[in-house]
Amino acid sequence: MRTSIYIDGFNLYYRAIKGTPYKWLDLKQLAVNLLQPHHVITEIKYFTAIVSGVFDPSQPIRQKTYIRALKSHLPEFFVYYGHFLSHEVFCPLAPLSRPPQFTKVVKTEEKGSDVNLAVHLFNDAWLEKYDCAIVISNDSDLAEPLRLIRKQNDKKIGLISPLLHGHPSRELQKHAHFVKRIREGVLRISQLPSPIPGTTIHKPADW
Repeated sequence: MRTSIYIDGFNLYYRAIKGTPYKWLDLKQLAVNLLQPHHVITEIKYFTAIVSGVFDPSQPIRQKTYIRALKSHLPEFFVYYGHFLSHEVFCPLAPLSRPPQFTKVVKTEEKGSDVNLAVHLFNDAWLEKYDCAIVISNDSDLAEPLRLIRKQNDKKIGLISPLLHGHPSRELQKHAHFVKRIREGVLRISQLPSPIPGTTIHKPADW
């Protein structure tokens, strides 16, 4: 079964990887460890944005190193970028007082990845590039694209939930033929080599 993997990079990072020692994640091996042997992975599409580095200047360097490692190690890997928007907003202080007191904060938002992921899901379905699409995300905004692709394009839909704790999105589960969960054990056995063979790309020391 020709299988394409669609990964919401920030959803995966913040739901499953942040705060763990498993950031050097081999995305293909992760999928192989979770899927059945009949799934032949033809493409891995990774949707992300380069972080700003406002609070940690080395963070975008680590992120770019990781993406270089994936590109070098996985011929099936492709990355598509959204972008970050940062702006100052006034937010009420907690606990909420009467009258409420406000403070100015810097709000950073990642834009474009969910739309890019949905567009590629649709386009690849119409181009008959896969028999099964695997979505790694817990973003319920993807529910409608999954519903339409399953109904109109007659494709198999698999959901890999990045939640180490809690429950996968019910809206996404409704349109998936099967659901898998990412656990700490599968993260541990799905790490990239360091260095990447044939390169000088190493896992960042503070990862």
